[in-house]
Amino acid sequence: MENNYSELTTSRIIIKIDEGCVRHEKDLIVRETTLTVHINSTEVATLVCSPRDQKYLAVGFLCGEGILKKREDIISVDMDQEQGAVYVKTRTDLSFADRLTVKRRITPSAGGSGTTVSADGISFPSPVRSHLQVRVETALNLANQLQERSQLFQRTGGVHNAALAKGEEILIFQEDIGRHNTLDKIHGQCFLEGISRDDKMIIFSGRVSTEILLKVARMGVPVLISRSA
Repeated sequence: MENNYSELTTSRIIIKIDEGCVRHEKDLIVRETTLTVHINSTEVATLVCSPRDQKYLAVGFLCGEGILKKREDIISVDMDQEQGAVYVKTRTDLSFADRLTVKRRITPSAGGSGTTVSADGISFPSPVRSHLQVRVETALNLANQLQERSQLFQRTGGVHNAALAKGEEILIFQEDIGRHNTLDKIHGQCFLEGISRDDKMIIFSGRVSTEILLKVARMGVPVLISRSA
């Protein structure tokens, strides 16, 4: 494993069963941590995630919830590594009590909600309008590129992957224990760095549930390509 993955992995002795043979051996596993997201003086949520690009994750999560809408509204985004917290400071107080269950815990599988979501509780984004066309060969090439970059998954089987692409080029690659987190990290990076999304595609390793589809729509990305169902 490359050195730049050391923060994302650790080694443990496991019991491995292979063709009826049971043995103890050291194996590489992914780390997971919790990240508490604060906006101004309010603690918003605690996310379970991989310990990398957590500023992007926090900002992308807030964008997906409809709390952050313009880059110029942000004064600062600060990470406290010891506390496992990101503090987002904005120019004005934002009213979002009606959009979030404050201080909820969100697991990687729960995505954008800590509870069961009904159709009545889903906020549907506006349709994404685009003239973008993608050739079959391009889609297959990008899916293969995503798989080639997914070295951490190949070694551990413990993460999801997503990428933002334009044409046949991957511009942003993210990986995390949570499939929703990979998209939030891309959203947050685009938001903070002023990267447009209306002419690009998301390449995704996970299953495309309703929540995933809505999350990509809220990002303003017109095309989603997945290697899964």
